[in-house]
Amino acid sequence: MNHFIYRDNELYCENVPVRKITEKIGTPLYIYSHATLKRHFRVFSDAFKGVDRLICFSAKANTSLAVLRLFSNLGGGLDIVSGGELYRGLKAGFSPRKIVYSGVGKRIDEIDYALKTGILMFNIESLEELEVINKRAGLLKKKAPVAIRVNPDVDPKTHPYISTGMKKNKFGINTEFAIMGYRTAMRLANINVVGIDCHIGSQITETGPFMEALSSLKSMIRDLMDYGINIKYLDMGGGLGITYDNEAPPDPVEYANAIKESIGDLKVKLILEPGRVIVGNAGILVTKVLYRKSTDDKEFVIVDAGMNDLVRPTLYKAFHAIKPVVISGEGEMTADIVGPICESGDFMALGRIMPKVGQGELLSVMSAGAYGFVMSSNYCSRLKIPEIMVKDDKFYVARKRQKYEDLTRGEKIPSFL
Repeated sequence: MNHFIYRDNELYCENVPVRKITEKIGTPLYIYSHATLKRHFRVFSDAFKGVDRLICFSAKANTSLAVLRLFSNLGGGLDIVSGGELYRGLKAGFSPRKIVYSGVGKRIDEIDYALKTGILMFNIESLEELEVINKRAGLLKKKAPVAIRVNPDVDPKTHPYISTGMKKNKFGINTEFAIMGYRTAMRLANINVVGIDCHIGSQITETGPFMEALSSLKSMIRDLMDYGINIKYLDMGGGLGITYDNEAPPDPVEYANAIKESIGDLKVKLILEPGRVIVGNAGILVTKVLYRKSTDDKEFVIVDAGMNDLVRPTLYKAFHAIKPVVISGEGEMTADIVGPICESGDFMALGRIMPKVGQGELLSVMSAGAYGFVMSSNYCSRLKIPEIMVKDDKFYVARKRQKYEDLTRGEKIPSFL
């Protein structure tokens, strides 16, 4: 459930007409529903009642400080993959002891930052990374808490670009080498082994792959116990999908029941890293129709949002529902909805059957709360767009629209030019 609904043929976010926000702020822009974000977080967390757990929101899905602060206020933790996400998480109010650091390419400065901050644990992606973290912890006179990310070779049945748990992927350590990795970690003076980690992909729409991965992890945890290695945290990652089009992913309760049943009597604290499932349907991208154009073959709707604002359709051929902000009732059309970027790949939808729209009308690109603004860029020197949070009958600017002077901030023309 989300709080984007039509009233008298006009799209509202909670109790605010989307049109009213655009009249004040302009287009394009992102809009997030506070009520939806709060509800989705609580529904996910409550699904695991009775289990010792920490819900670490996956920051890469949406790093808006407003969104992060909301989840921090709800008692959540944070899954990060960079020093910048650590900085944002601390800025938003997360306790360092609720922050988990994942990612295959942690730089030394980022490792040092996390060690000094005192995060909950590092998810180790390679034996070389383990050695580096041990060395940095020694130099800083710290003990680094770690889990090893195990790659269980499970097919998550999702887009290949967001599959992360198969042997051909760059993530984690294969199961046959993971035990060796743990035994190595136990011998390192500045390492404290606290957990085991697994993440198999994103936008997963069935429980089977999670169960298959968990079965592999349970077996490994028992093997580790035989070696005297006590696992305190079981990090199952995230990846639960949402409905963009015709997908039918399990709801959080179904997902949680499957996880709880599979864990059985394991005495571990469960760490979960939901991202898309919490924020995806809590946000929209609103854009304005600039022009209509017809050719012998196609009808084009040219809008003011481009692939630099929302890259998912271009990058993944991802489907996003596109709805008129105000329903005119003038029939349907089939059109390519394209942006202003000088790339043929700049589109929001191709061959989409949609209500007829004309110049100046507003369109809402739905389910844009995850991997939307966070993947945006200044390509073609386009300004990054605002992020708005709506609560009840008011809206708040969480991020201002960039100005032209922001484009060159930090740049300097060399003196020899």
